[in-house]
Amino acid sequence: MATFVLVHGGAHGGWCWRRVARLLRAAVHEVYTPTLTGLGERSHLLGARVDLDMHVTDIVNLLAYEGLNDVILAGHSYGGMVITGVADRLPGRIGHLVFLDALQPRDWEAMADLVPVILQVARRTSADGVELTLLPEERKPSDFGVTDPEDAWLTGKLAPHPLVCFTQALRLANEAAVSAIPRTSIYCPVTVAHWPAEAAARAIAPERAWAIDTGHDLMITGSAGADAPQAGLSGIIGAHRSKGTIDDGSGVHLG
Repeated sequence: MATFVLVHGGAHGGWCWRRVARLLRAAVHEVYTPTLTGLGERSHLLGARVDLDMHVTDIVNLLAYEGLNDVILAGHSYGGMVITGVADRLPGRIGHLVFLDALQPRDWEAMADLVPVILQVARRTSADGVELTLLPEERKPSDFGVTDPEDAWLTGKLAPHPLVCFTQALRLANEAAVSAIPRTSIYCPVTVAHWPAEAAARAIAPERAWAIDTGHDLMITGSAGADAPQAGLSGIIGAHRSKGTIDDGSGVHLG
């Protein structure tokens, strides 16, 4: 049995992992799908203090209070920023990092540094002065690579995301320790093709890199079951670590 902590991306919440989590739990893994402060069912906590640092602390506290160790920590999209910060603060508790179509930042880098296009997305200011982006009223499922009408349910669950989360630079106190943690990158070619060269290169560079031909929200489009064209995201991330490899559940090892 392995312990998974799955961290969602911008505008999403822990709800987006429900298919993957169900399949992982069926394989007798322990799975946590926290929602970051100010999003999803925690959107009522949105305020001026919500930023990247707070989101890192959200996950740090989960690991600490649940007493989790040897964790397979996965982050989707913006969640790559978060899990990198968590790995810096609690490197001894992380057994493996999994970046799911996610950014892989270095010290002093913000999401907006890696994918500047995020600054061009529509935004508005909340009643209490918080600048918000990824506005639900401006989003449609296809923006996240979701094209199946049966998956349109995600639209009603999206929440506006504080812009500061994307502009705040991540500070790493021990970047070498973070780099030493084994990592796997699972990426969508259609996504990284639109990223600047450096961000894209990091996604495909790890020894354990797995390309999935699906949309950006691969936890939804790539986990519906065996009929999924990429054979199921859950079969890849729901793997046991063995001698530094990731098993996709079919006997094929990544790395």
